[in-house]
Amino acid sequence: MKQILLINDVVGCSHVGMVAMLPILTHQGHAVYNLPTALVSNTLDYGCFNVMETTGYMRGTLPVWQQLGFRFDAVCTGLMFSEEQARLVEDYCRRLRDEGTRVYVDPIMGDGGRLYNGISQRQVELMRQMVGVADLTFPNLTEACLLTDTPFRAEGMTWDEACRMLDALLALGARSALITSARVDNRSCVVGASSEPGGRVSRFKVVYDEIPVAFHGTGDVFSAVLVGLLLNGNTLEQSVQRTVEVVCRLIDRNRQLPDKYRGIPIEQCLDLL
Repeated sequence: MKQILLINDVVGCSHVGMVAMLPILTHQGHAVYNLPTALVSNTLDYGCFNVMETTGYMRGTLPVWQQLGFRFDAVCTGLMFSEEQARLVEDYCRRLRDEGTRVYVDPIMGDGGRLYNGISQRQVELMRQMVGVADLTFPNLTEACLLTDTPFRAEGMTWDEACRMLDALLALGARSALITSARVDNRSCVVGASSEPGGRVSRFKVVYDEIPVAFHGTGDVFSAVLVGLLLNGNTLEQSVQRTVEVVCRLIDRNRQLPDKYRGIPIEQCLDLL
């Protein structure tokens, strides 16, 4: 059993963020702690929402945990809501990594070629710094383009272009990087790269058949399944292959649900993990 800290938002209505990740990682056999970055009424694409930042709570909680001697095998970060918060989390993750904790960064900022509602260009700059302390970062294609200052093209890219983008993510400081929901050589896939000893970079591609259904929170589901598998000893490529299979099955089972903003009801689908 690994001790995992999730730093992400808690959404009152929808299986996204922390709400989606907790049951998955617990089902995989891990002990999960959570540090909310904000309380959010509902997913932002409803158009109307309320957000209460929890930076003060975070600032007060971390020294308490230090006093109590809490230790984590891994920390997984998600949505940030302010510059102070982003810097607090970056500094904390840097200290954890120096102590041997694995740092996984999901740079949640946008999708479909645009930023999410309420996300600013300044947050993109701060997320670049966050990626710099990551053992692994896994942006979607839009987020990878934002992080690497690459124009977004809905039609996708070539394998050589994907490799250059992966190299640019590694250049930010991440030890390994994925680009999820990518379109490479006219195929839907996840592409990955890891820095190896001697300056060598290993790369891979996992191809999948895209299901034309857009659920909110599938990125959080992907993150949780992936991190759980990695902490259970699987290689990065093995973990990505298995995660893609799980996410596709989850989407397929729930594709008829009318409100995709609410995400996938994870607790009813743990048998697919």
